[in-house]
Amino acid sequence: MILAGLAACATPFNADVQRFQTQLPAPQGETFYVVADDPALAGGLEFAQYADLVEAQMNRLGYAEAPSAEAASLLVRFDYGVDNGRERVRSTGFRDPFYDPWYGYRDPFFRSRLSYYRPRHFGSRWGFGFYDPWFGGPEIRSYTVYTSGIDMKIDRAVDGQRLFEGKAQAMSTSNRLQYLVPNLVEAMFTDFPGNSGETVRISIKPEEKVVRRID
Repeated sequence: MILAGLAACATPFNADVQRFQTQLPAPQGETFYVVADDPALAGGLEFAQYADLVEAQMNRLGYAEAPSAEAASLLVRFDYGVDNGRERVRSTGFRDPFYDPWYGYRDPFFRSRLSYYRPRHFGSRWGFGFYDPWFGGPEIRSYTVYTSGIDMKIDRAVDGQRLFEGKAQAMSTSNRLQYLVPNLVEAMFTDFPGNSGETVRISIKPEEKVVRRID
């Protein structure tokens, strides 16, 4: 028996990022500390992992991390989550789009001008010269779509004045926060701090999964 690792088909999703800012100070001389906006997350190991991502992005911008919230000039309030998902059903209208008996395994999707995926038609000819009903007819597939998001706020520590608010949301077929949050944080800090009040769409890479097959 041979174990083979196969990369599963995955499609990217887009993150919608909306940011507001007012008098966000330049990095020079400013320190920050990341805190949980939801008290239930404070002190958790998972939150600490995602806070590290935010800290790395703030450091990249030139802000210095403070040893504690009391010592920081800026407080970065961070929150994240994913919903329970919604079921969707797709009918391809023809045979299994993941396999074409004439050409073998093919990528069944393409990007349309309307920014969603549609099955690609591979032709009507059966590769071995005859019609097989097992490969014909419509394909009905159901899948779950999850909405995930992060919230980030930056307050001036001395008086609590709000300097920045940002939200990043995305829809995908994954509900794994370990995959979603890093990508949403990356989207949040793309062209940071952005234009106040503007919503931008930022492409997020697909999740890399490994499927094992036993021959």
